[in-house]
Amino acid sequence: MSDADDVRRIALSLPHAGENPSDGFDFRVGGKGFVWSYPERRPGQRRLIRTDIAVLFVGDEAEKQALLLGEPDIFFTTPGYDGSPLVMMRLAELDEPRLTELVTDAWRMRAPVESVEDLEAPS
Repeated sequence: MSDADDVRRIALSLPHAGENPSDGFDFRVGGKGFVWSYPERRPGQRRLIRTDIAVLFVGDEAEKQALLLGEPDIFFTTPGYDGSPLVMMRLAELDEPRLTELVTDAWRMRAPVESVEDLEAPS
């Protein structure tokens, strides 16, 4: 079971990742978002920033569909994200190793080459 604090700890452990000020969390690398709080939109109401759900960059439609079809208890989408390489994930359904893998993969796809090299360099 994971939460926003786990997302924050994992994201900030990655080279050159930073957090943009927000009502929830919003992590970027090289000016590109890789994981952030889900801004739930309901007709006729203000959007609600959900820190129990994260929006994750997945790279392409094939990966998005694989996650949605393979693990519908964890991953979902909404019409507003159609055509975007993004999925929403229910943090409480993820253990820490899996969350780490997902956030790191998202970061790796968005990070400049130099940042990826910093992650992969031997300590």
